[in-house]
Amino acid sequence: FAACQSKPATGETVTLDGGSYKNISVDELNVMLKNKDFVFINVHIPFAGNIADTDLSIPYDQIGAPENLSQLPADKNTKIVLYCRSGRMSAIAAEELIKLGYINIWNLKGGMVEWEQVGYEIEK
Repeated sequence: FAACQSKPATGETVTLDGGSYKNISVDELNVMLKNKDFVFINVHIPFAGNIADTDLSIPYDQIGAPENLSQLPADKNTKIVLYCRSGRMSAIAAEELIKLGYINIWNLKGGMVEWEQVGYEIEK
């Protein structure tokens, strides 16, 4: 039995009208980034840096705008992980994506603030 065995991220489910998303911790995200199988979106405004391997930067309050929808995966089953500075903007963006029919949304709880607090890097 290896104590350092990383268990897959399961997240904490947040249920809304019309669907749900999962809140994940910074440690769960760190594990997920090792075998990245998702679209990683920074929704924080104003821009305050990125976590490595970020795919897109889309303002949280404009994620449903036509010009931003065209950047999002066409397949609504695609796993999407959202983050911002503290987790609040990304939670709003997660709700918006669920309204748009996406069903595999993950949100970094605590955002970049917690990511840095545990010693991970932010790319400025």
